Amino acid sequence: MRFPLFIAMAAILFSLTTQKGMAQEMSKEKSRETTHKVFKTDAEWQSCLSPEAFAVTRKKGTERPFSGKYYDFWQKGVYVCVACGSKLFSSETKYDSGSGWPSYWDVIDKKAVVLKKDYSLGMERTEILCATCGAHLGHVFKDGPPPTGLRYCINSVALKFIPEK
Repeated sequence: MRFPLFIAMAAILFSLTTQKGMAQEMSKEKSRETTHKVFKTDAEWQSCLSPEAFAVTRKKGTERPFSGKYYDFWQKGVYVCVACGSKLFSSETKYDSGSGWPSYWDVIDKKAVVLKKDYSLGMERTEILCATCGAHLGHVFKDGPPPTGLRYCINSVALKFIPEK
């Protein structure tokens, strides 16, 4: 009789522990969500982004080097997030890094992006996300020109250009 009672108690304890773990995980997920100001489901993002922009910004893809429309593009203006329109980069900080992607030595506002460690592809990199909607933009490297020494290496498809008036 003690054995079934022990099993019942263990099952209850396991259930409570599992529920607590799930609640903690849901709370973590909720706090991650609240760091962004724009929330949409994948279906909603797919309806407002091109397939290429969706693959890069929402699924962390990368466009082929030297293929993006802003790689060799030098008009004056501002580059905004293709997903939410947040201002990210100025043409004044754009430079030719030779990497195959549009590169900038600084962002318009440090609060416009979130930097996150990325251990994919068997290496450590720093991913750049739009602070407003969480869109994957590219990566930042410490091999850029002065004055920052940084290279914000961005997928063209993650950007929209607004010309200077």
